[in-house]
Amino acid sequence: MPSSTPENPLKGMAIMATCMAILPLMDAIAKYMATTEAMSPAQVTFYRFFFQLVCILPLAVFTGAAIFRPKRPWMNLLRGVLHAAASLMFFAAVKYMPLADVFAIYFVEPFMLTMMSAIFLREKVGWRRWLAIVVGFSGAMIVIQPSYAIFGWTALLPVACAFLFTLYLFLNRAIGEADSPLVMQTMAGVGGTLFMAAALVIGDSTGAADFTPSLPASWLGLILLMLLGSISGYMHLLVVRAFRLAPLSLLAPFQYFEIISATVLGYALFGDFPTASKWLGIAVIVASGLFIIWRERSKSKQLETV
Repeated sequence: MPSSTPENPLKGMAIMATCMAILPLMDAIAKYMATTEAMSPAQVTFYRFFFQLVCILPLAVFTGAAIFRPKRPWMNLLRGVLHAAASLMFFAAVKYMPLADVFAIYFVEPFMLTMMSAIFLREKVGWRRWLAIVVGFSGAMIVIQPSYAIFGWTALLPVACAFLFTLYLFLNRAIGEADSPLVMQTMAGVGGTLFMAAALVIGDSTGAADFTPSLPASWLGLILLMLLGSISGYMHLLVVRAFRLAPLSLLAPFQYFEIISATVLGYALFGDFPTASKWLGIAVIVASGLFIIWRERSKSKQLETV
């Protein structure tokens, strides 16, 4: 009987760390396109999913038409819609706010996931993890408060993004392993592209500036948008690969590499650097999140020894 242990945990951790260091480049590109190329966040989000789909399609050479025949088509398309809506919120936030601030606020997502697991899946969450959730949200408030004073309701967009992405993760759990990662990414590209095309039409009809449709203003812009889609498609496939090589408890902490990468990119490209109070908030969020991950890992080990 084959072993159920992970195939190669060290390789999985290396892949996860690499992906988490590279993925914030997507958001740096989105900020550049919005601030320098004057492209609306909705249009950037459309290109993100469109070029993700275009970049993944060559892999259909190895899978054939099966890539477009998911076992759960509507749930996969809904995954794409939720992911596109979350990306739109995130890209709109990075247009106005520093990258590190947006990432720090977005990382309330693990707390939301734990809360929703307790409420809807009846998973047992002890008082220590509930306390970590409260402390984590307090850290987010430390980051949000000065950002809210400057940017207003825009500072809450990463929170909305985190909520939508939590729903996306729940849907992933519902789908399980019914479809391969490649099929799921392809259908997410289809769902996200169609959703954003409709959002652009509707948003532009209302005169909303962040939904203005446009073409890239330069060849550099086009190349960056293609790179945006490529990073999105291939990095997320690699993340799925990492989760098949190593357990969640080992990989989850690497998500916080994104804050480091986002801070470096934000400072190098846009001159943004978190203030002392925001560093405090980031530290509280990371510490609370790591505590929740540690408690989950400890709980899993206890169950294994029963």
